[in-house]
Amino acid sequence: MAKRPDSKAAGAPEEPLDFERALERLETIVEDLEGGALSLEESLARYEEGIRLSRRLSRSLDAAERRIEKLSESGGEPTTEPLELESRSPDPPGGEGELPF
Repeated sequence: MAKRPDSKAAGAPEEPLDFERALERLETIVEDLEGGALSLEESLARYEEGIRLSRRLSRSLDAAERRIEKLSESGGEPTTEPLELESRSPDPPGGEGELPF
């Protein structure tokens, strides 16, 4: 199978993706895995990347939901306040969890 331009090279540092690009990358990973043309090693690498993206996207959605709830609860004029995010360490490689689909 030909390599896609968006494939990650082994050991290449990941560039931060915005929410939409991260979601697109996750969709590409799912298509690649469902296609069945990847080797076992490539499949595992894509699966692990997909898990990391899925967790990151879930955290982003949770944060957005908390901001919306905060706006809704304030009553009166909508205002925004900085959201205090918990500092989390990155998920360990090969951690638990499955893709949410």
